[in-house]
Amino acid sequence: MKPMRIALTKGRLEKNIIDLFDRMGLDTAAVRNKGRRLILPVGSTDGKGFEVVLAKAADVITYVEHGVCDLGVVGKDTIAESGGSFYEVLDLGFGRCRFALAAPNGSVFFKGYKTKTVASKYPNVSRAYFSSKGMDVRIIKIEGSVELAPLLGLSDAIVDIVETGSTLRENGLEVIEEVMPISARLIVNMACMKLRKDEIEAFISMLEQKI
Repeated sequence: MKPMRIALTKGRLEKNIIDLFDRMGLDTAAVRNKGRRLILPVGSTDGKGFEVVLAKAADVITYVEHGVCDLGVVGKDTIAESGGSFYEVLDLGFGRCRFALAAPNGSVFFKGYKTKTVASKYPNVSRAYFSSKGMDVRIIKIEGSVELAPLLGLSDAIVDIVETGSTLRENGLEVIEEVMPISARLIVNMACMKLRKDEIEAFISMLEQKI
């Protein structure tokens, strides 16, 4: 059987999961010195190593969903926005931040009868959040600095990822309400979970012991 293959989100989550692999006693030298390679071996003392694929967050979901990777590590923000058919099996505990609704300081977002306009890079997350509140809002998708939208008068508020909140404060915005907590998650292809059940469950157990 071919080695188990794990898709990792490039960047900060990549560094965190590789540190976790180190704590598990795995050989991550090839991943740490990857150069331009995108598929890399990770060794283990029992000879049952696996392969790591480095990809953008949305592509991690695509690779796992289509079964070219057995597992993936991706942020809950990408899962919530993109959806997909896979098992979300473990909160890895790093990459913590939150989705939040933010508006200009002193504004009263939840009052009045006027339909509100909200800007976000995450329209699906925003739509689900306001639907759960029974609110009809106009959502505008923004690709760049979403904080600009209320400053330019394009929107009444934004839904965005917030870590420290310093960017919001510097632009005269404040958090009104938390929408959803975010952290890195382990996802598993649905067919692989059946075909490689013992192997995957053993790997998950090793991860849980070192989180």
